[in-house]
Amino acid sequence: MRSLRTIAVRRVRATAAWTAVAIAGAAGIAGCATSASEIPTLVPVYHGNRVWNGVTTTHDGRTFVSYPQADGPGVQLAELDGDGRAVPYPAASWNTIATDRDLAHRFVHVNAARIGPDDALWVVDAGAPGIGKPVVPGAARLFQIDVSTGKMARVYALADATRPQSYIDDVRFNGRRAYLTDAGAPGLLVLDLDTGAVRRVLDGHPSTIDTRALRADGKVVLDESGTPLRVHADQLEVAPDGTWLYYQPASGPLVRVPTRLLDDATVSPDALAAAVQPWADTPTTGGTAIDAAGNIYLSDTDHRRILKVSPAGETSTLIADPRLIWSDAMWIDASGYLWLPASQQNRTAGFNQGQMTVSYPVWIYKLKIGVQPSPIDHR
Repeated sequence: MRSLRTIAVRRVRATAAWTAVAIAGAAGIAGCATSASEIPTLVPVYHGNRVWNGVTTTHDGRTFVSYPQADGPGVQLAELDGDGRAVPYPAASWNTIATDRDLAHRFVHVNAARIGPDDALWVVDAGAPGIGKPVVPGAARLFQIDVSTGKMARVYALADATRPQSYIDDVRFNGRRAYLTDAGAPGLLVLDLDTGAVRRVLDGHPSTIDTRALRADGKVVLDESGTPLRVHADQLEVAPDGTWLYYQPASGPLVRVPTRLLDDATVSPDALAAAVQPWADTPTTGGTAIDAAGNIYLSDTDHRRILKVSPAGETSTLIADPRLIWSDAMWIDASGYLWLPASQQNRTAGFNQGQMTVSYPVWIYKLKIGVQPSPIDHR
């Protein structure tokens, strides 16, 4: 196992140093329908020696990253310090792989981490060591960490709404509700943040099922056995006014459903299913973000670009750049930057027929978009 003290990460100063950025194979996108050259406004911020799948920042400038264990066991959640070092968070002990015998102070598999509207760091434990792998009993959890103290403020158990093949993927907030996606056993979870009660909704609904092939860099994504990988309900965003939840399987398409129906436990499964609306025919997506105006940003992993879906459901290209290799969980900060971790997830063994072809270092970029994040998501 790699050291739990620090991971080699370097911050790139916002100078002409960006021109020296190079990733093997980034000169072109073999097999892709869309080509692109490097865009000067896409600024490299951090690079590291492990695959990360998410980045989040506090309003006072702290940065946290998550690691999906795609290139071996090690730190799962870290804070990047002033020197660019990845320090295990909230402590090294939490980052020691847990089993069903020692869950109290350990993660099993961190899959998402983000600052919430309360300025706490919220962390999703998928509850299973990987997609398609059996859950560890009691491991599917949502953690709320007070970043001012580094202490766990609350741990929400999600076991009441999981299935044997569940893989809890990501979380978004709407007042005192949290919504989570299940990428392993297709469905959504609705969590009451006051009581801790959790319900499973749209269980096995077609909108939550990955029915078409995942694609990246012009190829179908295959798992370690060479079988097309399926990632069910994955990305999700809440409209800035809280009225709609947008979600999709990793291969699209994007749909929406009224949150008033999600939040009402008396609404029948059939009535909720009937309220799901198609929204945008999106491609295979690594991650999303939503701004204060309701624009949704999502990555197109097949063409190394970021798309923008307007509040009217119209899709346009925000940026295409060969460095954006499987952009994963995005983040909009208060300064109007869209943060983009280029995870290279499609080059990891689980997404690449058992072959590791990641070209290190792995980068995080940011792009000035000049808009604020959704106020109900974070500030």
